[in-house]
Amino acid sequence: MKKLILPIILMLVGVGGGVGAGLALMPEPEEELAANACVDGDDSEIMLEHSEPDPEPVSLETREYARMNNQFVVPVVVNDRVTALMVMSLSIEVEAGGQEAVFSHEPRLRDAFLQVMFDHANIGGFNGAFTASSNMRILREALQASADEVMRGHITDVLIVDIVRQDVTN
Repeated sequence: MKKLILPIILMLVGVGGGVGAGLALMPEPEEELAANACVDGDDSEIMLEHSEPDPEPVSLETREYARMNNQFVVPVVVNDRVTALMVMSLSIEVEAGGQEAVFSHEPRLRDAFLQVMFDHANIGGFNGAFTASSNMRILREALQASADEVMRGHITDVLIVDIVRQDVTN
């Protein structure tokens, strides 16, 4: 019984410290941030305008997301040997009402996306720091271009939802 007291006390102190740190580091609600940004009405509009990350606001009602049904599995081949497997999940952003069109073209989209991913793997895009912003940008742009080719402009974006690399031991 005495052996269990110290681990229980340490666990409670750790949990309490984690909760306390979470509460202390919690971000301010957006209303308070906007109120604290400026006192003048005109200045607050300017401040809020410049704090927006996307200069072109996108209405949520005008966009839908179609998640591709299955994950994509891409082998990474080095010296004629499979050294890793990349597993990716994608979602497609379309204009409102466009999900059905994505699902009806899913086999062609999957084929086009797999070809892009195989090409990306063959040029070494999944080696090393494969999640570096430059590598991910190249992959996203290629996926978007292939989606535009299949759907002729109905797809507004291709989102990489999950990406995992599993190294293979031989």
